[in-house]
Amino acid sequence: MFNSDTVFLVVDDFEPMRKITANQLRSLGANNILTAPNGLEALRIINSQRVDVVLSDWNMPVMTGLELLKALRTDPKLERLPFIMITAEAERTHIQQAIAHGVTDLLIKPYSPARLANRIEKAMSARTQNRPPRILPQPVSDPAKGGAHSEVEAATLQRLYKGKANAHERPSILIVDDTPDNLMLLSNLFKSEYRIHLAINGEKALKMCQSDTPPDLVLLDVMMPDMDGFEVLQKLREHPMSEGIPVIFVTAMTDTEARSKGLELGAVDYVTKPVDPATLKLRVRNFMRYIGLHKQLQASYDDMLEMAHLREDIEHITRHDLKAPLAGVIGIVRAMLGDGSASPTQTEQLHAIEQTTLEVMNMINLSSELFKIETHRFELHAQKVDIADLLQRTTALLGTTFASKQLHLALQQSAPPVVWGDATLCYSLFNNLLKNAFEAAPDHTTLTVMLAAEGDRCRISIQNRGVVPPEIRARFFDKFITSGKQGGTGLGTYSAKLLTEAQHGQISMEVSDIDNLTTVTVTLPATPPATTPAPAPATAAPAT
Repeated sequence: MFNSDTVFLVVDDFEPMRKITANQLRSLGANNILTAPNGLEALRIINSQRVDVVLSDWNMPVMTGLELLKALRTDPKLERLPFIMITAEAERTHIQQAIAHGVTDLLIKPYSPARLANRIEKAMSARTQNRPPRILPQPVSDPAKGGAHSEVEAATLQRLYKGKANAHERPSILIVDDTPDNLMLLSNLFKSEYRIHLAINGEKALKMCQSDTPPDLVLLDVMMPDMDGFEVLQKLREHPMSEGIPVIFVTAMTDTEARSKGLELGAVDYVTKPVDPATLKLRVRNFMRYIGLHKQLQASYDDMLEMAHLREDIEHITRHDLKAPLAGVIGIVRAMLGDGSASPTQTEQLHAIEQTTLEVMNMINLSSELFKIETHRFELHAQKVDIADLLQRTTALLGTTFASKQLHLALQQSAPPVVWGDATLCYSLFNNLLKNAFEAAPDHTTLTVMLAAEGDRCRISIQNRGVVPPEIRARFFDKFITSGKQGGTGLGTYSAKLLTEAQHGQISMEVSDIDNLTTVTVTLPATPPATTPAPAPATAAPAT
């Protein structure tokens, strides 16, 4: 858990909400609390002083919470900063965006200080583990099943509200009435299904609704001394802690004007006295179903976040536990090829093993690295890559695979054979482009690979006979674009574009209908980044 030295940054364009969140943090023991009205101001604060946890609203002017999250996750110094998104957002696609960009936790409004403390604790725990937090999904049931009067539905509603702190906790109702007999009547009506809280005046009701444990539903009388029900409801709706609590008026006022006023102020229903017990129980149960679905939304988002964390775990396993053995296989095969003792048949088989292993390595790279690149979480550690050697080996292996096409391979080199990038990404990039060229080139034609210097960059062009169909030329590097290829996914050129740009390069495609040629050109840095010291050259084999 955090201590008094932890620095919190509360980001919300609604000033009362900033104050309430700050007060909640203080009640939990926090002393250092900063605030910002939008994401841009928050980013300025984060870049100028220490911040340990960010609690941000979603919808804000100037820079939204999601845009702030993206900015932090693309900065290597801030990519692990705990970030809790506090939102009333109910659009699953938006939540998926937040998860994809590395949000630490999600907190759905309205919430209590106890829930806030729980989420902060998980976020801080994730920071100490140097990984996103695990939010265990809470199983919930469908409240729509079962009859309205059945014991099954009552049990379902109770399960819907189960939490780790109290597995037997039931939903709660606050009954507000200045007449003790009415309090007793309504209390007896609902006490078998719900937890009941009583308030004899508006002031006490407001305190209970704006406490750490607010009720799930309020049954509110209108005619009370000092503060009538209309004024109580208005104050509830003006306070961020209580603005979302459903209120049902239960009153002896039967005129249409009073009913309209209550509904305009935000009551969800209006019931007149004397009440019909069966009808009132039905109405309360219907609204409890709605409240249960809202709470289920939090559990659903927790489940989405947990699935994202599981995906990261799987990627970690594939990257570290599978790639190392595969690299070992490649090393053994190359050693056997290098000692010259293999027969021609064995050499051919070893090349096939090398090609297959590299293909598996390529699939792993694409599944793990592309996800990071797409979500702006990839960080390049540039090293020297012998691009000429990589291209020669890749074309040789693909030449064996496509031997039946009897293509003539030409490598033209007029530039230093070194680029500064990532050997793994370079292999995946050029394997995809060359494989596309081999597949597209007509039989008995020439496939040319050209290396040339272009200032401080190296230009690599792959040219083959045959042209890209006109209907997909403008979208050649888009996702899922393919034409005429059996079993094609349309991801090869899309991934090539991402892999190129991740290494600070550019990629383009040109078509000459007159010469019947397609040329794909990649330019990559030929000099090290200014801030990167030059390490020892890396081999062109995929990195482990």
